[in-house]
Amino acid sequence: MAATYVYVGNAESNEVHVLGLDRSSGALTTVQQVPIPGVAKPGMSTPMAVSPDRRVLYVGTRGEPMIAAGFAIDPTRGTLTHVANGPLADSLAYIVTDRTGRFLLGASYPGNKVTVNRIGPPGTVQPAHQVLPDHPKAHSIRVDADNRHVLVPTLGNDRVNQFTFDAATGRLTPNTPPAVEVTANAGPRHFVFHPGGARVYVLGELDGHVYAFDYDAGCGTLAHTQTISALPPDFSGKPSAADLHITPDGRFLYASVRATSTLAGFRVDPASGALTAIGSVPTERQPRGFNIDSSGRFLLAVGQLSDGLSSYAIDPASGRLSKLKEYAMGRNPNWVEIVDLP
Repeated sequence: MAATYVYVGNAESNEVHVLGLDRSSGALTTVQQVPIPGVAKPGMSTPMAVSPDRRVLYVGTRGEPMIAAGFAIDPTRGTLTHVANGPLADSLAYIVTDRTGRFLLGASYPGNKVTVNRIGPPGTVQPAHQVLPDHPKAHSIRVDADNRHVLVPTLGNDRVNQFTFDAATGRLTPNTPPAVEVTANAGPRHFVFHPGGARVYVLGELDGHVYAFDYDAGCGTLAHTQTISALPPDFSGKPSAADLHITPDGRFLYASVRATSTLAGFRVDPASGALTAIGSVPTERQPRGFNIDSSGRFLLAVGQLSDGLSSYAIDPASGRLSKLKEYAMGRNPNWVEIVDLP
């Protein structure tokens, strides 16, 4: 029977929590708690990526040693079995597989790098075969739907870098132009492609704004169209925005802001892609990561300082969030992946 499972990375307790998600109610049940083997000193976060066939979960560590742990996903129970650890070229803030599942791409914030590793047998990450330096505070990386282009925001120079991607060799080449710029000191961090493929949304960590772009999928290039705040109206101080996700139907976009421990919502215009603010709701303390299930009905957010997860129902008409329940996680939960099986 088809089922949905949630994987939460907990950096300080060095483990992944596996939860079952009830597709009708949004209720969560604990299935498994799995340690990340081979880690002597846990890091600040546990970036995760799921293979395109949903058979493998990759978990990056930002402590010592810096590895990508591959776990096989049981297709009926959702449980994890460790396969192998592979070396990473640096501390990676974000990892993702390409659309074939043959390569693991990463963005290194402290190392100012973009990296590509081959994946051997499923779950087995090989040493990096391409390391691109001089990408200051690279914070996320994603491959477009055609597996031909890659975008990488670099917080340190307020750019979104544009690459072409060779799916045969797994190599990145700077596009023409190689980057677009956002507002100075915006600190572009995480981003999403609109499901329709013609829009990209980028979250500024340092200014708490969302930057909307038209995306030319043929060329892999961006054109800025809008900037809108993700901050509560009365906010003052340093925003520290973190994560960004869009519903599978492309109607609603959400951003987390760590400084205010809030989730901001936006309606997405179906024709233009323009954003209209829905408002903010309080959530877990310091919400670094969250995600949305494939039905677009539920949002799950974790708090690095609360060691907990809050689940929300997404109103299908307005996009507003209604809190359902709180759940205890491990120490410093920071990443959420949601997988439908089989």
